[in-house]
Amino acid sequence: MILFLASRPVVPGPSRPASRPGAAPAPPRRRRSPLAPYRRLFAAPGALAFTLAALVGRLPGSMLGVSTVLMIATVRDSFALAGAVSATGVAVTAVSGPLLGRLVDRYGQARVAVPAVLVFVAGATAMVLCVHFGAPAWALFCCAAGSSGVPSLGAMTRARWAALHRDDPAARHTAASFEQVVDEVCFMAGPALAMVLCTAVLPEAGLVAAAALLLTGTLLFAAQRRTEPPPEPHTARGRVLLTPALRVVLLTFLATGAVFGSMEVATVAAVGSYGGSTASSAVLALQAAGSCAAGLVFGALPPRGTAGGRLVAGVAAMALAVLPLLTAHNLATLAPLLFLAGMATAPTMITGMTLVHRLLPSARLNEGMTTVYTGLLIGISTGAAVGGWTVDHLAPTSAYLTPATAAALAFAIAWSGRGCLRAPLRSVPQAHGSEGRP
Repeated sequence: MILFLASRPVVPGPSRPASRPGAAPAPPRRRRSPLAPYRRLFAAPGALAFTLAALVGRLPGSMLGVSTVLMIATVRDSFALAGAVSATGVAVTAVSGPLLGRLVDRYGQARVAVPAVLVFVAGATAMVLCVHFGAPAWALFCCAAGSSGVPSLGAMTRARWAALHRDDPAARHTAASFEQVVDEVCFMAGPALAMVLCTAVLPEAGLVAAAALLLTGTLLFAAQRRTEPPPEPHTARGRVLLTPALRVVLLTFLATGAVFGSMEVATVAAVGSYGGSTASSAVLALQAAGSCAAGLVFGALPPRGTAGGRLVAGVAAMALAVLPLLTAHNLATLAPLLFLAGMATAPTMITGMTLVHRLLPSARLNEGMTTVYTGLLIGISTGAAVGGWTVDHLAPTSAYLTPATAAALAFAIAWSGRGCLRAPLRSVPQAHGSEGRP
């Protein structure tokens, strides 16, 4: 975040002419409210309605993994089985997510999201019943695969913002910032809610609540038809990953996801080694709070420079912000360092999604965003696994080596691909050999 603010040029304010003798004093200039870009964003008809509906359906996204693991581990008394079932769901999501995004682009959000969420609810219900009634382990893997086709409401809301403000880059920048803040809020509140439900109510309560919220939110979101981008069923079938710059963004997000996943595990281990394991959730919330604050400020400021340059700068800031965590030796030093580390997250994610918007035509936007976020999800799962191995084989206070290494890798990818990011942006190559709009 510091690099972004430092890159803004310092210019003197406009000089005010001296008032003449006897002339009335000039009226004081009104300062522009930092919330003005967000008020203008939601002035668009239907914007608030689809945002609130999507919020209901996006919160369960961060509840599903935690709920599944806690339910299976509690009822079956096996974290190994719980982890394997959860990993199966992630693997299937990695395949089904981009395919669902492509279908959304072709047939429309409502026509794809509603059947997809119904299939998910059926799979989640089967999972709960199989766990509760003691079905064999293979049935749990089948249920995990069947309930992994979750419609990406985050990608669909971003597509709606892009359609609403297709001719207003400043509004799209603010919308991308707001969406990142929503993501952080969901990732902060979802796991905590799932843990409370699974431990204080019933082991199955977390997954049941997540499925109910996802179904309700998706149906409410699909009902907001006036803001739904029109489908484009006759687009060519080129692969989005044929765009070199998009591959750079995907790989950068993959490494960034590893930062997120490993940092969560490292923080829980570090806080536990300080004797304050009950404070893990609150300390992790500080990281998300730092990202929220930076995202709101970043969205209120006009973007400077190129999107590719901002992505490289954001990843560099993230890599630098993680390093001080290696020096933390108690809770009092760790908490503020996590807040500062979180501040570099939002600008990086916002700029990466801005690049996806610019690289792809509107007919491939959902597929592209879902592909990038699938890479982030895979990175989170991989980072959590590697972070757990690091905690088991090294001292808990050394667990931040994993996110530091992943952040350095993310910077190396972004830096090595900066030429692709700075090249003239073209849409995805088409299957018939023609190029899309620039």
